[in-house]
Amino acid sequence: MMDFDTLKARGLFDQRLPRYTSYPPAPAFHDGIGADFQAKALAALDPDEPISLYLHIPFCERLCWFCACRTQGVSSLAPVQHYIATLEAELAVVAKHLKGKQRIKQMHWGGGTPTILPPELIKRLVTAIDGVFQRDENTEFSVEIDPTLVDADKITALRAAGMSRASIGVQDFATQVQESIGRLQSYEQTKTAVDLLRGAGIASLNIDLVYGLPFQSVEGFGRTLDQVMSLDPDRIALFGYAHVPHMAKRQQLIPEQALPDDRARFALFNHATDVLTGSGMTAIGIDHFAKPTDNMAIAAAEGNLRRNFQGYTVNGCGTLLGLGASSISRFENGFSQNTPQTGPYSKIVRGGELSTARGYELTGEDKLRSRIIEMLMCDYAIDYNELALTDAQQAMLAPAFMALRAECAGLYTEDAERLSLSVEARPLVRRLAHFFDTFTMGNVGYSRVS
Repeated sequence: MMDFDTLKARGLFDQRLPRYTSYPPAPAFHDGIGADFQAKALAALDPDEPISLYLHIPFCERLCWFCACRTQGVSSLAPVQHYIATLEAELAVVAKHLKGKQRIKQMHWGGGTPTILPPELIKRLVTAIDGVFQRDENTEFSVEIDPTLVDADKITALRAAGMSRASIGVQDFATQVQESIGRLQSYEQTKTAVDLLRGAGIASLNIDLVYGLPFQSVEGFGRTLDQVMSLDPDRIALFGYAHVPHMAKRQQLIPEQALPDDRARFALFNHATDVLTGSGMTAIGIDHFAKPTDNMAIAAAEGNLRRNFQGYTVNGCGTLLGLGASSISRFENGFSQNTPQTGPYSKIVRGGELSTARGYELTGEDKLRSRIIEMLMCDYAIDYNELALTDAQQAMLAPAFMALRAECAGLYTEDAERLSLSVEARPLVRRLAHFFDTFTMGNVGYSRVS
């Protein structure tokens, strides 16, 4: 990997670019796409073609200051109960547009804090889902777990509902870092949750870490990494903190003067990478690590890794259906996003309508550029055999390929079948992907490239 000074000279640390969990990026969505688009997309689905399902639970008992997700704090279960009833209503609306009971290959509950749901609401929501969709023993069901808001009864209920993968947010165990981001969570609380999950038969465990937080140091983050590895996770997601207080108002509580500078962030990421790969994990894409036996590591090795709004995925589904306020769906021909605020979303859905607020309809060119970007983000390569570019497409993409080759001169190999980046070029991958992006959205709060 290139050193800090070399990357800095290339301007890497001055850029904020999309993470390319979609193409076009979500800021390109517009309100010209509405419920009619989503209704037609749902009606066009083949019931035998499996989909991925995402449910957004936007509630938290505490609002972590570093988080930029669409969430809201609650002090009682009443708003949560009302929201579950709204999800039931949305499921009923979606069912009206489907040809049959669609098969789910992968389901994820995110937030917010899905473990804010008590066992009775977990069972109620799963019952509503199973009334509309098909699941079986091969359906992967993952849930984001807050160790400070989960107990044996909730884990038992989730396991009974079919949960097979758990994702635990840790960020950093250092007390000073936790205090600076409004998230107190001890190692002991986290280990208790892990032990409960393993005891319930959850075989796959993911842990989220964040670098670039206030007061982080290589030494302190190293201690967190040691503690995390003692929990024996199957996957690690290592995200760089994006400080966008103009968009996420709660981030105004973050002490900016304590944020690591570019060099320190780079050192944090590199140290974490060394520790995780040194422990035997495989580095995957820009921010994941997994045991070699994990299906994500296997998919990456076989060239079957994909990318969607949940990040890296192995499910291979062409359709991602998002339910809940602000959720985004991806269909063959484009994207649709639900109304973000829970009040208006609830009113629309309870009125019997789809709550699509905006989206984007893909052109053939968009699909081609999307696949090239996904190849770069997942494989650090571009497969010419799969793309089978026409002369017209080659001419259209020529400026992007020219820019890529110039940016990483000497750091790639290319023949008639494939262009492959070297390991040294991998930190540049978001910049390289951006060469194929025709959407210039200005300052919309993209995360740092570093």
